[in-house]
Amino acid sequence: MPEKVFIGVAWPYANGPLHLGHIAGCYLPADIFARYHRLRGNRVLMVSGSDQHGTPITIRAEQEGITPQQVVDKYHAQFLRNWEQLGITFDLYTTTGTANHRQVVHEIFLRLRERGYIYPATQQQPYCPTDRRFLPDRYVEGTCPSCGYERARGDQCERCGKPLNPQDLIGMRCRLCGEPPQIRETRHYFLRLSAFQDYLLAWVRTKEQVWRPNVYNFTLRFLEGGLQDRAITRDLEWGVPVPVDDPEFASKRIYVWFEAVIGYLSASKEWAMRQGEPEAWRDYWQDPACRHYYFIGKDNIPFHTVIWPAMLMGYGEWTPKGGGSYNLPYDVPANEFLNLERQKFSTSQNWAVWVPDYLERYPPDPLRYCLSANMPETADADFSWREFVRRNNDELVATYGNLVHRVLTLTVRHCEGKVPRPGSFTPEDIALQQEARRTLERVGTALGLCRFREALGYAMALAQEANRYVDQTAPWRLVREAPQRGSAVLWTALLVVSALKTCFAPFLPFSSQRLHRMLGLEGAVEQAGWTVQEPTPGQPLGPPEPLFAKLEERVVEEEVQRLLAQRRSS
Repeated sequence: MPEKVFIGVAWPYANGPLHLGHIAGCYLPADIFARYHRLRGNRVLMVSGSDQHGTPITIRAEQEGITPQQVVDKYHAQFLRNWEQLGITFDLYTTTGTANHRQVVHEIFLRLRERGYIYPATQQQPYCPTDRRFLPDRYVEGTCPSCGYERARGDQCERCGKPLNPQDLIGMRCRLCGEPPQIRETRHYFLRLSAFQDYLLAWVRTKEQVWRPNVYNFTLRFLEGGLQDRAITRDLEWGVPVPVDDPEFASKRIYVWFEAVIGYLSASKEWAMRQGEPEAWRDYWQDPACRHYYFIGKDNIPFHTVIWPAMLMGYGEWTPKGGGSYNLPYDVPANEFLNLERQKFSTSQNWAVWVPDYLERYPPDPLRYCLSANMPETADADFSWREFVRRNNDELVATYGNLVHRVLTLTVRHCEGKVPRPGSFTPEDIALQQEARRTLERVGTALGLCRFREALGYAMALAQEANRYVDQTAPWRLVREAPQRGSAVLWTALLVVSALKTCFAPFLPFSSQRLHRMLGLEGAVEQAGWTVQEPTPGQPLGPPEPLFAKLEERVVEEEVQRLLAQRRSS
C-alpha cells in the first residue's frame, strides 16, 4: 500500500537571488527525499513558495526605487528558473501573494481569535519621528551587544547570529534616515502561545527517537524556558491585511512569521484546486496516516516545532488523547548552516556563491553531489571550491563516471551493442550482485530516515567496489580469451551500474536519466521504481558517453578570486 508523504519546504524571501547555503539548508534535501519516495511509488505532495511579504521585500524595494511587487515578480521568476535548472521538483511552488493564501490566513486568524487564542494588546516599539512611522525590526540598526558588530539588525545580528530585540542594540538608529528612534506604545494582536505550553511539551517528548538531536534538544529547551505570547501583527502596509473591522488596524498587516507557515496549508489547497480536485488536500492534512516532513534551516526550528504546531492545535481543536483535525509535523529534519570558504554566507557583504551565477558556468549534478556529500545535517559544514573540484574529479569522474563509461564502452564494443547473455557466475560475481541489491536497501533505509550523507556514502562505496571488481577480473581480456566468462563479468558490472543509477537518482537526476537511456531503457528514470533493474540479455544499449566532465585545477583560483572581487564591490 503506497504511503502518503507531505513535504513542506521553507519559503524564501523574494528579495534577492538564492545562494548555495539556501540550497544545502533545505531545498536539496527536500528534493532528494521527495524523489526517493516517488521512486518507491508513494504519494508525495511537496510544496513551498516565495515569501513576498515582510521587511526584506520593502527594504529592497526602497533601495532600488521600485515597488515591493516589482521586487517579488523579479525574484519569484528567477526562483522558478533556478528550481527547474537544479532539478528541484515541487508539486507546487507558489507565493504568499495569492488570494487563496490570504483567504486561508484570514480563516485561521479568525478561528483562533474566536477561540481566544488571539487577542489585542499594546507593546513598545521603535518609532521614527523623522519618517513618522513605527519601525519593524529590520528597519532598525545598531551595534550588537554580544559581538560588537556595528550593522546588527533589530531582529538578529548577522555576524554572530544572536537573536535581538531593537531595544537591545547599542546606538539604535533608523535604517531609513539614520536618526535614533523613540520607544512608543502601539496596539497589536498577539498569539496566546502560553496556552499551548503543556500540550506542546507532551507532544514534543514523543519525538525524541524521531527528530534529530539538535532539533529535539533545541525545541525542548525552548519550551522548558516557558512560552511567551507573541505579536502577530505589525505596523507595515505591505502584507496580508488584518481581517478585523477596526480603523486602528487598517494600516497594519499580519506578521510574516505567522502567515508564512500557513502557506503550507494554503499551497496544498491551491495545488488541489489546480488538480481539479478541490478537496484533495484533505488526503495529506486530515488523514492521520500521512506523515508531514518540514525541511528548513536551523534558524527556523521554533517556527516549525513550536509555533506552527500550536497554530494547528488551536485551529484543529487538538486534544492529547484524540489529536486534532489537522496533522502535526512528524519530522522536522532541520539542517545546520553551510559556510563558504570557512566564512559565514553574508548577503550584505556579498560573500556567497549565487545560484544563477553557478548555473551559468557549471552543470547542476556536480553541485547536488558536492552539497549532498557535505550536507550540514548535524553540524555546520563548509563549501570550498577546492573541495568541489576534488569531489567532481575524484569521485564523480574518476570513480562513478569511470566505472559507467568503461563498462558500457566494453559491452557495446565487444557484445554487438547489446546486453550479453551470461553463462555461469562465480562466487565473486554473485557476491557483488548481492552487494548491489543490499546497497539499494541500505540507501533506501537511510533516505527514509533523512540521512542523506550516509545514503550517498553507501552508493559511492558500491561504485568503488565495482571498480575493484572490474580491475581484478579484467573483462577486456576475458572477452577475447574466455568469452563466456567475459559475458558473465560484464553482465554483473551492468547490474551494478543499473543499481547505481537508481541509488543515485534522488541525488543526481540529470545524469541518472542519461544513464537510464544508455542502458537502453525507455521513459523517465523516476518511473522505473526503487528496484535493481536486471539487464535483459539482447537488450540494445545506447551510445556510451561520459556522465561527468573533469574540471581544471585553475577553477579553484578563478572562483576564489571572483568571490573576493564580489565582496570588495559590495
